[in-house]
Amino acid sequence: MMSKPSILLQLDTDPQPSVFDSVVAIDSGVEHLLRHGGIAPAAVRDLVYGTIFTRGGGDLARTAIFIGGSNVTAGEALLAAVQKTFFGPMRVSVMLDSGGANTTAAAAVLAAGRHLSLAGAEALVLAATGPVGARVVRLLAGQGARVRVGSRDAVRAEAVCQAVRQRVPQADLQPVATDSLEALKKAMHGVAIVVAAGAPGVELLPANLLAQADGLRVAIDLSAVAPPGIGGVEVTDTARQRGGAVCYGALGVGGVKMKIHKAALRRLFTSNDQVLDAETIFELGQDLSTPAAS
Repeated sequence: MMSKPSILLQLDTDPQPSVFDSVVAIDSGVEHLLRHGGIAPAAVRDLVYGTIFTRGGGDLARTAIFIGGSNVTAGEALLAAVQKTFFGPMRVSVMLDSGGANTTAAAAVLAAGRHLSLAGAEALVLAATGPVGARVVRLLAGQGARVRVGSRDAVRAEAVCQAVRQRVPQADLQPVATDSLEALKKAMHGVAIVVAAGAPGVELLPANLLAQADGLRVAIDLSAVAPPGIGGVEVTDTARQRGGAVCYGALGVGGVKMKIHKAALRRLFTSNDQVLDAETIFELGQDLSTPAAS
């Protein structure tokens, strides 16, 4: 007997479901895509019931849920509500990637890990209080890096540190101010990795400071809109040597992000009990990076 067609329930916290996420789902091989926007936790139960009471046994693995939208906090609330609805074997696999934060952060940390051991490495994440930045902090900390959590708002930087420690108790984190040129110079001192995860078109690290950074090994800018987040890094840079650092631009990281995103969606349909969040998506990216997976 042929297996049931794959169905992905796309739950988006924004009023209109993400076209980007929908296209990636279709390109990953999803046969039927059910798109819902403006979803709050109160609406989750009946939608999830529709996925778990319509198929049984092994056929449950042919249905999965994708949670997206621009607000990661809202996405996390949906994920919690979805998981709360499951009981016993009545569940389907679910993936959280609000704003592409998990897949983008995974690709950025994997890029850094190609050039040095992350364990014990000094790293600085600029705009670390944003959705992608906070995920980068969490993944770097999980790999044993000592992470400076950079922000113009010290209170928000400390809040990210506290949130990450709840998920990574052993995290070695330090909130640092980046609200002036002098503060930025101090934050950059001695770092081997810098990741800029700020809003599009906002320069966070001037080119002259990048050039002066002794010991910097990897610089990653995740902004695809000019001006770049890191001065002197081009959006297409892919392991390009600039001074003493290997540099990645947004498109240089984006190719790996897309591979991880599609692979994660395909992974959902291999069983009915997976929860793909930052760490599991990062582990999947690591598997893709091995010679056997290439």
